[in-house]
Amino acid sequence: MATLSRDALKKRPFADRKNYPYGFSRSGDFSIMESKMLQMHGSLIAALVDGELVPENDEEMSYLEAALGHQPPKNSAEKAWVKYQTRINRPKTASIYGAKNGSASDDDDDTVITEDNDDIDINIDED
Repeated sequence: MATLSRDALKKRPFADRKNYPYGFSRSGDFSIMESKMLQMHGSLIAALVDGELVPENDEEMSYLEAALGHQPPKNSAEKAWVKYQTRINRPKTASIYGAKNGSASDDDDDTVITEDNDDIDINIDED
């Protein structure tokens, strides 16, 4: 794959077709401003995080530090990137129909383990 220059990455709109096939603005996860920030700065931040580019100025260093979690996000592009990362890395919700691979055995439901380590002595005084 051909590597893009820094200027080309700044001009290239960022899109994640796997997690957001209809775009960030149509997902409901991001505000209009956040989706614009992701589209404008996402390609550059992704290249910095992936190690394809080395940060050349303080702004790019700040993007990288915020994306890696070394500092809290300072501007709207960094906040949008951190939010994007938390959204795509969140645990998938379980299906109401159970696990896909259904490898539960029959004896799992019948096993009851009780530990009787706590001995409770109750003394009832009858007057």
